[in-house]
Amino acid sequence: MSSASPTSGTSPVRRLSLAGVLRLRRPSEIWFKPALSSVAAVAPPNLLLLALGRLDLAMYTMAGSLCALYAHNRPYAARARTLAWVVLGMIGGLAVALVTASLTRDAVVLVTVGALLAAVQKALCDATRVGPPGNVVLTFISSAALFVPQSLGQIPGHLALAAAAGVWAWLVGMAPAPIRPHGPERRATAQALNAAAAYAAAHGTGADEDHAPARAAGYAAVQAAWQTLLALPATGARATTRQALERLVVRAEVALAAPADTDPERLRAWAHALRGAGRIPRTGDAPADTDELLGVDAELAARPAPPPLWRRLGPLAPIAARTALGCALAGYASLALGIGRPYWALVTAAALYQANLTLTWSRAVQRVVGNLAGVLLFAAIAPLAHLGQALLVLCCLALNFGAEALITRNYWLGSVCVTPMALLVTEFAGYQATGDLMTERAVDTVVGALVGFLAAVVVTNRRAGNRVEQAVTAADRARERAARLLAEPAPAPGALEAARRGLAVALTDLRATADGAAGEWWGRALPQERVVLAERSGHRTLAEAVRRQAVRPDRGAGTRTEDVRP
Repeated sequence: MSSASPTSGTSPVRRLSLAGVLRLRRPSEIWFKPALSSVAAVAPPNLLLLALGRLDLAMYTMAGSLCALYAHNRPYAARARTLAWVVLGMIGGLAVALVTASLTRDAVVLVTVGALLAAVQKALCDATRVGPPGNVVLTFISSAALFVPQSLGQIPGHLALAAAAGVWAWLVGMAPAPIRPHGPERRATAQALNAAAAYAAAHGTGADEDHAPARAAGYAAVQAAWQTLLALPATGARATTRQALERLVVRAEVALAAPADTDPERLRAWAHALRGAGRIPRTGDAPADTDELLGVDAELAARPAPPPLWRRLGPLAPIAARTALGCALAGYASLALGIGRPYWALVTAAALYQANLTLTWSRAVQRVVGNLAGVLLFAAIAPLAHLGQALLVLCCLALNFGAEALITRNYWLGSVCVTPMALLVTEFAGYQATGDLMTERAVDTVVGALVGFLAAVVVTNRRAGNRVEQAVTAADRARERAARLLAEPAPAPGALEAARRGLAVALTDLRATADGAAGEWWGRALPQERVVLAERSGHRTLAEAVRRQAVRPDRGAGTRTEDVRP
């Protein structure tokens, strides 16, 4: 799976490259959904405030409106819960910021509180896997609110505005449910089928190591599809759709384990059939499907309860420490330079921190390039926006749409729209000198990126190597369990499929953990040889399990449909 040759370890010092950092990707399949949801959630509150002549209150309504950016990849039942928690988290952070702002105007204290809030928001978003956009939107709102003069008597009204806009954002996020109630899970299944088809089509065209990225992407897409499907009810009308989609995800897993026996075009045809509101395709192998679904049920029955939140937060301590230190130092540096809005530097630092230092470096470059280009775009837009408050609001809405539409292609491209939008929002309470805003934003961007990245270099994640060891051990155990069942002449119904899926999940986790640790700075040497050997032996066992079950897609078979309506 890995392209690296087996070695005893990797160098503790890693080169930070600029190659590919600004390269554009294909847009997300649902790029327009977050973009439209954002506009639909932001526009009514802002236009209402405009009509009332109170556009200065827009920051509070935007706190709730921007919650509509979250959970677009989740089934609607799970989306309802996630959006509710995001709204509560947004209001909680805003409340802390407003109370702090009402009690003190000491800029150092405000920056410190903002940095601590950013660290908490980062850790909670990563632990609960809320994202995209993760913690950045939460931090942007809470940090900006810290520097808005408040009194304790104003806070309930401001929080009420945020809550009302949050309820509207929740309704916007749930609005497609009556039209396409199974849209998210159908998309996740189609993505898994397409990823498996891409790997199967590439298999055999070169060395196996050359296809490691495609195989890793395929397993990641399959794992994401399972997470989506398992969020659906196990009984009732929705369970019928879930079972039909589970059969297709199992076929994607089979294709990844035995690509030579797979027809990529058949997988792509199934994926295409999942678009729209048509019937769900049938796999055409009912006995095998039954055994595979028994395996899914057996795995679910044996799956331990998820660890409590505090245990999931433990491994994130280095990332939280980076965020707190980097945001605080960036804010302090901005204050030392006399910039009036140190929260811009703080938010820039908060936006940098990714799973490891290499990814953080890439994000820092993207952030600087995108923000500086966005400052120039602001210079072009500002004269138009200053013609009237209505045009100011419309420009912000257009930039809001552009940011969400472009950010999936590359973070820097979305930042080109986010930056002028943030600058225009500061003018809701009154127009300001364009040159001053541009200068302050440019300086804060560079300061925040430099100081934030230096904090990431200083605060190393020394636990990453230990987690790789644990992931290798887990993969070895999963492979041994599958191998034992393969040695039995007649394993229990569903047991082999459960073991095969458990091994696939363990290998996916191993690759993600190894990639994350490999990008750390001054980390101890990784057991690269063990990782490579565990992946190779694990994938051989997966292929053997597929052959044992004799689940081989029928080449050239047509695509039939299951009598299951979305």
